[in-house]
Amino acid sequence: MILPRIGNGIDVHAVSQDPARPMWLAGLHFPDDVGLSGHSDGDAVAHAACDALFSAAGIGDLGTHFGVDRPEFSGASGVSLLAEAARLVRKAGFEIGNVAVQFVGRRPRFSARREEASLVLSDAIGAPVSVIATTSDGLGYEGEGTGITAYATALVFPRQR
Repeated sequence: MILPRIGNGIDVHAVSQDPARPMWLAGLHFPDDVGLSGHSDGDAVAHAACDALFSAAGIGDLGTHFGVDRPEFSGASGVSLLAEAARLVRKAGFEIGNVAVQFVGRRPRFSARREEASLVLSDAIGAPVSVIATTSDGLGYEGEGTGITAYATALVFPRQR
């Protein structure tokens, strides 16, 4: 019997102090919003999905594979990191069932682009990814608009040998 493995990931990024920083979230560019700070493009949704995949496969975390000590990942797109995470998970002997991500934040306005985001991230990993968003009703840093938190869950299956 093949049992699935479940992993969880969380990622938090502050809104950048640089008003020219582009907003990339869930693999999409939101030109009307200030981007998130970070070593790469700050895509908290993609980063949380990476961590959920790594957790499910038991192969470390975002910092292990793409940490700030790795200059080649400076400014990297979240989609490229997610595609690489999926490759590493498969290399470790797993197939990806799906990934679900929810982010909490006031901006960007997301509902009109939800399906587009899910498609972009699904293409990146070759498996279904669903992305949803919520606000925090004005509470905390997400409600104040100074940061975003993303939560992800991934399901992987050991490849039969």
